[in-house]
Amino acid sequence: MKNSILIILLAAFAISMQAQDKQEPQEIKTIFGGPNDKITHGGYGAFTVNYSKIDGKDAVLVGGRGGWIINHHFVLGLAGMGFASDLSYESTSGDDADDYFLTGGYGGLLLETILMPFKPVNISIPVTIGAGGATYAYKYYYSGWDDYYYNNYDVSAYFVIEPGVEINLNVVRFMRVTFGGYYRYTSGLNLQNPDGVKASNDILNGLSGGITLKFGKF
Repeated sequence: MKNSILIILLAAFAISMQAQDKQEPQEIKTIFGGPNDKITHGGYGAFTVNYSKIDGKDAVLVGGRGGWIINHHFVLGLAGMGFASDLSYESTSGDDADDYFLTGGYGGLLLETILMPFKPVNISIPVTIGAGGATYAYKYYYSGWDDYYYNNYDVSAYFVIEPGVEINLNVVRFMRVTFGGYYRYTSGLNLQNPDGVKASNDILNGLSGGITLKFGKF
């Protein structure tokens, strides 16, 4: 009896689905397609200032990004950030160049998903995947304390991935003010400071947060 009821229910469901298919036009739905499968295109450029802690020191990072906006919801582009402040250290080697500092930057492919893009306040989830470089550098004085140049002691490349979450405020049609939080993960860093001490592999890892100004067609 139970088997008969189950068979009848399955048959009724199959008939209803077939009738619905006949009523609806048979079209393949696409991920980025809008009404009538038309894809809208836009783009933006942006300037970013972030605060972060690197090796326990305060750091300011400045950068930019830009990309192609597909159907208002997805961005494919490029992004880059650089250290805007010197992370200084005091050398224990007793050499003339007592102070040295850590500096560098990174950049790469930007993938960004925008949620509720038509709302005055919306959310985006950007991910930057790429590479960077970092160096321990110091000032080398060559003709007195007023004349110097920067000399790199050690340089290393590294891989970086930085996901984030952003809140966007649509100020006007062509401008968004964005407040974001990000986590920077790096690997492959291999740096030695002038005192002969190897830097920790995760010295550049950490949270950052800041403000971004976006300009474009959203």
